[in-house]
Formats: sequence, C-alpha cells, structure tokens
Amino acid sequence: MSVSLQVLYPVSTDATFDHDYYTATHIPLVGEHMGAHIQSTSISKGIAGGPDVPAGFYVVATMVFAAMENLQAALEVAGPVLADIPNFTNVAPQMLIGEIIS
Repeated sequence: MSVSLQVLYPVSTDATFDHDYYTATHIPLVGEHMGAHIQSTSISKGIAGGPDVPAGFYVVATMVFAAMENLQAALEVAGPVLADIPNFTNVAPQMLIGEIIS
C-alpha cells in the first residue's frame, strides 16, 4: 500500500517564508537525504485558497512512498532536512501521513 507524507506550511500574520531558499536549497537537501526512499514528489506553491481568497499555505509538499516502511526509513534520515527548516521559515510545518486511495 502506497503512503504519502504531506508537509504544509500555513500562512499567518507574522510568518516568513523564503521561497527561493526553499526551492534552491531545501528541496535538494530532501533529495540528498530522503530521496532514495521516495517514489515521487510534488511541490505546490500556494497562490489562492479559492476565488478571491488568499492562499492559506505557502507550500504543500507531497512525497509518495511505496510502503510505510519506506516512509519510516526516510524519516529516520530526515534530521538534516528538519534542521534546515528555520533557514527559510519561522512557520511550524503541519504534516499529514496518508494512505493513497486514488
């Protein structure tokens, strides 16, 4: 059973988010440390929360894993990735682990 890990960075009043750093440095760091365990990745930069509604998230990153064991292996080596978060945002990311159903 495939599983996903979504990492969401919510927008808030005093939040900061450096998209350039995230794209140029953080995403390659994810690939370097966790990539061997990831089946696919997509990154969505928030542009709107609906018609005439500001985006509620700066970014939603979705990583798909072949099985829960692969996700667990990726999380075991994610230390440097997690340590890098303060370099591009002061937002505490939200995470969602899910079963791929479609």
